[in-house]
Amino acid sequence: MVAHNKLPVLDRMSAQMRAVLDKSAELAPDAYATDVGLDQLRQAYCLERRFWNEGGPAMVQTIDAQVPTQHGQVAIRCHLPRAGEDLPAVVYIHGGGWVVGNLDTHDRIMRMLADSSGAAVIGVDYALSPEAKFPVAIEQCAAVVRHLRERAADYHLDGSRLALAGDSGGASMSLATTLLLRDQAGPAVPVRALVLYYGLFGLRDSASRRLLGGPWDGLSEADFDYYLDCYLADPADARSPYVDCLSADLSRGVPPTYLAAAELDPLRDDSSALAAMLETHGVPCSHEVFPGVLHAFLHNSRMLDAAATALAHGGAFLERAFDNKE
Repeated sequence: MVAHNKLPVLDRMSAQMRAVLDKSAELAPDAYATDVGLDQLRQAYCLERRFWNEGGPAMVQTIDAQVPTQHGQVAIRCHLPRAGEDLPAVVYIHGGGWVVGNLDTHDRIMRMLADSSGAAVIGVDYALSPEAKFPVAIEQCAAVVRHLRERAADYHLDGSRLALAGDSGGASMSLATTLLLRDQAGPAVPVRALVLYYGLFGLRDSASRRLLGGPWDGLSEADFDYYLDCYLADPADARSPYVDCLSADLSRGVPPTYLAAAELDPLRDDSSALAAMLETHGVPCSHEVFPGVLHAFLHNSRMLDAAATALAHGGAFLERAFDNKE
């Protein structure tokens, strides 16, 4: 993949997206640089995200807790948008290429999704790579979902109404976790819906990968290699159906799915491929491409209307799914 094949992305961005890039550069110029060292990468990412998480909907209650898993204790954060009833639950798996991110870097996204869906949104602070390699994080996420189903009353939840959502690497993990829960021995954990924002689902090449991605979004070919090298214990893991979800059996156990993609994202075609495969298997699927925006645009709702719209659409999809209308 060579630079001269890339589309003139900066000229195609919306005015609001360009303003977001300017603000991000002001906040932390190296927020997406993967060649600065792991500690600096994580510090810059958290610094840049701090601004984007200010404000947003207030919750009636927020519960921070620890969940035991086979890979140690995992912190969770449960945002309750309303009180007085057992709420449906959305387990939210944050993005960050499996390497960066935490409950704080995605807090506003979770609160906005809770507000728009009327459901509790529970973030999972899974173990990051490279310290924890595949499949540790998805096994932790699956354990959290089972815990919430079994102990729903502790969090004011309705354990029979569970969904998963996530962005970027977290979208990939949300689908993988759903497939793992389907495939694991033991009591089934029905997932009512999936809401997946610009995930990597298994394409190893595509038109969008050839044409898009660069220093403006931290998704150059070298960046992809870096994140995958951090995440995978062995290069052969790239063929696992819990990494290459497009190779998994998608004909059973996959719930109604909302897929949101960014027009100027090298991962755009992963979402369109997944949408086509789900539709082939008769899985209800809503696929939306937001024009003029980059990968990770969901964070930027303070300045970017598309981010608020994408969260509102995902929330409405969840609300309908919980009401059995999807």
